[in-house]
Amino acid sequence: MAPRIIPIEFDVRAMLGRGEEPFAAIMAAFDRLAPGQALRLIAPFRPMPLIALMEERGYRAALRGCGDGVFEVIFMPPTCGPTMTP
Repeated sequence: MAPRIIPIEFDVRAMLGRGEEPFAAIMAAFDRLAPGQALRLIAPFRPMPLIALMEERGYRAALRGCGDGVFEVIFMPPTCGPTMTP
């Protein structure tokens, strides 16, 4: 059985609530990913420009609405070897 790699979770709602731009912090989170690790992003909107950018870089994105205007995106790395734990 392949080892499980837990995605890093990054919730931008508090940053946005303080009026901060989260893009640099999101990109830093991507830089911290281990090989094969995914990023779980929580946002109060559909982050379509970010999804498009990361898909250009080879990531796969799974978007779902969580209710109350909150969205979750799981960004899976270009080469997803190990089994991922959501």
